[in-house]
Amino acid sequence: MSEHVYKMIELTGSSTQSSDDAVRVALTKASKTLRNMHWFEVIETRGHIEEGKVLHWQVTLKVGLRLEE
Repeated sequence: MSEHVYKMIELTGSSTQSSDDAVRVALTKASKTLRNMHWFEVIETRGHIEEGKVLHWQVTLKVGLRLEE
């Protein structure tokens, strides 16, 4: 059985659509330069309000990257 080691990083994505879309934005952008992303955990969700309406969402994630052998 192979043992794996992971490195954790934090990312913050933003979106005017939804918190789910903010997660997608962060992971899609990160996947262009990072390899071996295997899991994420939402650690914080924030939003910007103007005139009683949500203008955009910000979501901070912990992302686990498996280190290569």
